[in-house]
Amino acid sequence: EVITTPFSFIASSNCILYEKAKPVFVDINPQTLNIDFQRIEKAITKKTKAILAVDVFGYPCDWDELGKIAKKHKLFLIEDSAEALGSEYKGKKCGSFGDAGIFAFYPNKQIVTGEGGVVLTNNKKIADLCRSMANQGRKLENEKWLEHIRLGYNYRMPEVCAAMGIVQISRIQEILEKREKVAKMYNKKLKDFPEVNIPYVGSDVKMSWFVYVIRLSKRYSKKDRDKIIKKMANKGIQCSDYFQPIHLQPFYIKLFDYKNGDFPICENISQRTIALPFYNNLREVEINYVVKNLKEIIIELK
Repeated sequence: EVITTPFSFIASSNCILYEKAKPVFVDINPQTLNIDFQRIEKAITKKTKAILAVDVFGYPCDWDELGKIAKKHKLFLIEDSAEALGSEYKGKKCGSFGDAGIFAFYPNKQIVTGEGGVVLTNNKKIADLCRSMANQGRKLENEKWLEHIRLGYNYRMPEVCAAMGIVQISRIQEILEKREKVAKMYNKKLKDFPEVNIPYVGSDVKMSWFVYVIRLSKRYSKKDRDKIIKKMANKGIQCSDYFQPIHLQPFYIKLFDYKNGDFPICENISQRTIALPFYNNLREVEINYVVKNLKEIIIELK
């Protein structure tokens, strides 16, 4: 068993299934939207091998507390930092916590390579295992030609993709600053609008903005949220719900018999989220158009 969050992209749970293990979900903190560390110990059993925590939307988990729990129960700690390249927790970069971490470079991330990502670890055994498995299970040292010592995969990143990433790494600060500027403009224009909650950012974290996701106030339902998204689309503004609970995906309901109400905080929040248009070079005039229409549509619905 691996303890993880139900509020994430499905890949953070599917990877557990790949290893023939079982994802054990723990509900989330309603403020940070990350796994609630205070609920984790109740979910630990004799079968628990690891905690896989996700820095959701680029917001760092409470890594001090997660580290204490993992150490106390002798569990591996894995950081899914796919959305948090550049984020910091108490002055330390995301991706550097636990036994291993990951970044992802899908087209909607801070850095783009088309597809692919990286594993980060200070553990040589884990690093060598990843290098071998990514290359069809080949032996790394003193290998014979086409010598394969384990089951492996074709997870090699093409060099042209890696080159794209390396160029962007050289200007990562510029990229992060542009995204922060867009987020701050949204914050300024939405913070006094009582019908929505803007993203929370604590004093002990530095946020790398992956997406900009607002939450409708508690008076609104999923049906209301869906109407708003549809009406925004009619104005030429592409929005989306973000995320759908993993445990309520058809595949997971079939496998594990999950149902509505199993993780109520995750479910309630997911019904009220709206991801607004967000990218590096979004202009203020475009943000004004998004915000103006969003407010008008919500007031009309109200």
